Amino acid sequence: MLTSECICTHLRRAARGVSRHYDEALVGFGINVAQFSLLRHVQRLDRPSITCLAEAMGLERSTLGRNLKVLQAEGLVRLADGEDQRNRVVLLSEAGRACLDAAYPAWQQAQAQLVKRLGEGQRDELVRLLEQLA
Repeated sequence: MLTSECICTHLRRAARGVSRHYDEALVGFGINVAQFSLLRHVQRLDRPSITCLAEAMGLERSTLGRNLKVLQAEGLVRLADGEDQRNRVVLLSEAGRACLDAAYPAWQQAQAQLVKRLGEGQRDELVRLLEQLA
């Protein structure tokens, strides 16, 4: 393997490996880790607007819209009118809530495996560094 000093190269490689780890844990639930994360954000933010959800996830609205369409087609989320017609809110459906409830223990196990691998101190430092870069 070629070595590189490029931070982006290392971050992208690590992100692919971490995503693969979570995706494998979630395979039996019909969602991947990006979809799980989106559903969790909708759950935690409780009726977020599309703009608010995009900002919270660090996504462009167009990217979020494409991801929401997939979850909407699966019946996991629905869109509703917000305070005005220009503003739509994202709602977690009962199927979405059930999917999260079922998948959450698998996500927790995948999370615990990575924390065990890194150790809590390195995990905390990694999160701090990633927040600094974001």
